[in-house]
Amino acid sequence: MAAQLKTLYDELVRAFSSRPSDLKKCTEILPKLKLGLIEAGVLLPRGDVNLGDLVTAREILEIGAFVSIRSRDVPSFDRYFSQLQTFYTDYSESLPSSKREYPIRGLNLIRLLTQNRIADFHTTLESLDAEVIAENPFIRHPVNLERWLMEGSYSKVWNAREEAPAEEYKFFVDSLMGTIRNEIASCEEAAYESLPLKDAATLLFFENQTDLLKFAQHRDWQVDLTGGAIVFKKKGEEKMEIPKQRLIAASLAYARELEQIV
Repeated sequence: MAAQLKTLYDELVRAFSSRPSDLKKCTEILPKLKLGLIEAGVLLPRGDVNLGDLVTAREILEIGAFVSIRSRDVPSFDRYFSQLQTFYTDYSESLPSSKREYPIRGLNLIRLLTQNRIADFHTTLESLDAEVIAENPFIRHPVNLERWLMEGSYSKVWNAREEAPAEEYKFFVDSLMGTIRNEIASCEEAAYESLPLKDAATLLFFENQTDLLKFAQHRDWQVDLTGGAIVFKKKGEEKMEIPKQRLIAASLAYARELEQIV
């Protein structure tokens, strides 16, 4: 590896390893390193390449993947994961194993769940060994999440945030909970005219009233603080047809996903 790249690499490792990580510094260094790796022919390796350089390139991309999640930049994570696939598959027997591989693979699985890409989730899972799926905590966590989502065991999904095997996993679990809350909220609007604030907070997994009130404002709900209740807006018959159509469309989409899995 060229001296200039080695200097940038050392700076990246220091910035990432600091507590907390210097994300700004990392995001400044990573593009320069990736450009250098391209010029050195190790980002998209072809032919005979120094294995030590490949290990370094893999580590740079792995750090980039973690920096992306910590920066809440999912598209950037997607790009890093795509680039890492070459190192995790084509060079799996040539390179020493990476301690970051399965944490990153697990993050990718949860990302697929948050995007409701159930078929892609199962296809990706099938590429892993059964032993890894059963025993590796970074893979087992998204597998459990997917099962609980399918069962509708949302309280288990909520509790999974505190059981996350890595801090970065909490970002995607929070994203899943956002989707779940909106689904529950739609059901509440259809089933109730009003709900006590305490009950609404429990159903929506909010731990304090402030977060509930912010959510209620986002949903355009009427809040009666004096009476301690949330009042849902009445919907006319014409508007009531919209949720039915949405549910039918969602059911058909889920059926198509199941067909792809089978």
